[in-house]
Amino acid sequence: MTTFQPATVPGEPPPPDSVPPRDSSSQAPTSVARLNDTIRGFVQTWGSVWVEGEITGWNQRGGNVFGRLKDLVTDATISFRIWSSTRDRLPGDLKVGDHVIACVKADYFVKNGDFGFGVSAMRHVGLGDQLERLERLRVQLRSEGLFDPARKKTLPFLPHLIGLITGENSDAEKDVHRNAELRWPQVRFQTKYAAVQGDRCVPETIAALKALDAAPDVDVIVIARGGGDPQTLLGFSDERLLRAVAAASTPVVSAIGHENDHPLLDDVADLRASTPTDAAKRIVPDVAEQRAIVGQLRSRMNMRLTQRISHDIAQLEQLRSRPVLRAPETLLTTRAHEVEVLASRGRDRVDRSLQLHERRTAELRATLRALSPASTLARGYAIAHLTDGVIVRDAAQAPASTAVVVTVGRGSFAAHSDGEIAEQLSAGTDPAAEDVTEPDPAGHGARSAAN
Repeated sequence: MTTFQPATVPGEPPPPDSVPPRDSSSQAPTSVARLNDTIRGFVQTWGSVWVEGEITGWNQRGGNVFGRLKDLVTDATISFRIWSSTRDRLPGDLKVGDHVIACVKADYFVKNGDFGFGVSAMRHVGLGDQLERLERLRVQLRSEGLFDPARKKTLPFLPHLIGLITGENSDAEKDVHRNAELRWPQVRFQTKYAAVQGDRCVPETIAALKALDAAPDVDVIVIARGGGDPQTLLGFSDERLLRAVAAASTPVVSAIGHENDHPLLDDVADLRASTPTDAAKRIVPDVAEQRAIVGQLRSRMNMRLTQRISHDIAQLEQLRSRPVLRAPETLLTTRAHEVEVLASRGRDRVDRSLQLHERRTAELRATLRALSPASTLARGYAIAHLTDGVIVRDAAQAPASTAVVVTVGRGSFAAHSDGEIAEQLSAGTDPAAEDVTEPDPAGHGARSAAN
């Protein structure tokens, strides 16, 4: 505070700096500096005041802000100053037109006589309550799984038809169209206009969303709007709209505001784009990039095919250089000789086996002939048997008048026994009787020939 000196010359009028404003007169006026200093001292005794109004001026210079706050009903205004040290603690989205509540303290500048108010705090009206409600809604929707990445749908690689919900003739619509067409000229849009702020925002956006979701040709839906303060973006955090987006069967892209704007729609949508321009880049591929990718893949494919063919040619050359493949008939010739040797060896073994078995057969035939009763009969012997097939081995078996069948070397004949006769020895007769047994040709049993 300025210190003023009293009069130093007796009988002279006091210097203006020494006269307090309340003691001033036409003969003893006070100085401007003394007046301003007095006003400043008086103003500094006032305390801080909370005031509500609308920002009508916002001029930022060197980190400080100089503005004006207008009464909500009358035309009354005040000027305010926000120093840089305070500005860092205030919301970053304050601007002209915002409805705010500010904590101000009166200040008077003695240098130029300006009267204003210094701001120590400022916030949007009702923003704290709204933010609290939004935070509760955020917690509820997250607990229900509406923010879960697993439930979000994947965007198509190249949508044939894009559904766009935005304000009519808005910059957001132009940004989406321009950037999407630059990336893919053949892209098509089906646009539904809706209010992007105010009371009509939520119902009109929901109606447009349902209409586009029901369209069979729409592959993806974009909800786009330019930037705005939190108050104007509240519609995109409305629970009705959020649940409609979550229930949509078509993928939904949120492109609301600028990079720092973050309504709840960003969390529920299948994809969050920071701006409408970013949305166009995220949903439509760049045709130049895709052509470059195709060219790279084609080049890699040609290189791989060339390498594979070269490798196969080299392998074929190696195979062709092998002796067995240069003259494949050599393998057949060698095998043919082996086959001939094996065939000759097999014929020799078969011939030896046949000869051996022929000799064995001849020996068995000779033995069989020697033991056969037919051979005995062929030498002149005969077999006598009764009509019932019993071979006569004793003369007593054929008493007189007994019919006897006699078998000789060829055939049989009938005879009658005259009874037993006395045995006589004659020259040339063998007193020993030889019994020969053979199968009965007539099926009457065995026959016996006695010498």
